[in-house]
Amino acid sequence: MNTLKTIFSGISLFFAGIWLVIRIVLEYFGFISDGNDRTTGIKDLRDEYRKANYR
Repeated sequence: MNTLKTIFSGISLFFAGIWLVIRIVLEYFGFISDGNDRTTGIKDLRDEYRKANYR
């Protein structure tokens, strides 16, 4: 019983980490926005990236 609980928590942690990475990538490229860009700095990174490309 204890082993099952450990395996389940490990799997859920794994998928939570994967989801976090996917969200960060999607926010970076502008596909999604939760309106909270200032806390992650993603919007600033996107703006700087655009400025660097168009110079």
